[in-house]
Amino acid sequence: MQAVFRTKSLHGYAVEFSPYFAHRLACAASQYFGIAGSGAVLFLEITGDGQLVPLQCFPWSQGLYDVTWSEFNERVAVTGSADGSLQVWDVNANSQMPVNSMKEHTKEVAGVDWSKDRRTSLVLSASWDTTVKLWDITRNSSLVTFHDHNNIVYSAIWSPRIPGCFASTSGDTTLRIWDIRKPDSSTLVIHGHPTEILTCDWSKYDKNLIVTGASDCVVRGFDLRNPAMPVFELRGHEYAIRRLKCSPFNGNVLATCSYDFSVRIWDTSLQSSAVETVEHHTEFVCGLDFNLHIPGQMVDCSWDETVKVYLPASNYANR
Repeated sequence: MQAVFRTKSLHGYAVEFSPYFAHRLACAASQYFGIAGSGAVLFLEITGDGQLVPLQCFPWSQGLYDVTWSEFNERVAVTGSADGSLQVWDVNANSQMPVNSMKEHTKEVAGVDWSKDRRTSLVLSASWDTTVKLWDITRNSSLVTFHDHNNIVYSAIWSPRIPGCFASTSGDTTLRIWDIRKPDSSTLVIHGHPTEILTCDWSKYDKNLIVTGASDCVVRGFDLRNPAMPVFELRGHEYAIRRLKCSPFNGNVLATCSYDFSVRIWDTSLQSSAVETVEHHTEFVCGLDFNLHIPGQMVDCSWDETVKVYLPASNYANR
């Protein structure tokens, strides 16, 4: 069964399932393909009969490019905006305004990610101003700014298994690994692709494995202990890979979405073509996630103004 929600003149940039509720998700979206206009964060729920319905919709004056759920408060999520700010939202709020808004970046915030340590309220922001910032959402100013990249930073993603560690990807063609206790420079630089690296994710099973997707249409996996050459390489997308996610249920499975309008599911142990290609969008697919509570269930969002929740036909992610 597939559940579809139409975002009505808003183009989806990112979507994420709640870490607390199997039936809840958030989508960051923008008017006019994110080039101009306003945006909104949409909180959606999957009903008992399989419908995808709105729970809340909070508008913002600028486009929203990414969203991340709190790991310690089931009501809270953070978005990143075209005006260089981050917004903290409470799903249950009566007001249309965010609980807090923090602005230090001088250009678009392309990526946000909440620390996987449930004892903290730490959030990373990746920006077109070439920096990554570390925030405590209870404060109005950032804790640290990371400066090593010399081009747009598209993503900054916490390691789920190494405390205080995160990875960032950039238009400078590098993947960088950071330790927040040593903010002066990245601890490892990987020249993973000859083109812009748009996305990355960590394996949920191997703390040394990180996977990247780039505008060269290639997925590569790197072992941090020996990163000179990728441990696997996956080809099949026809245009840039916008986002990828490693399965929380199978260490060999990951999914990617692309400007070629498709989502692809891969088994890294096979290192061959995708085990399944999902082609149910008519525009760029920019957001993607696995449900942490329902094995195999996925969600994606697209510039075609739809959010879709589904079980891929192969159900490969549940094997």
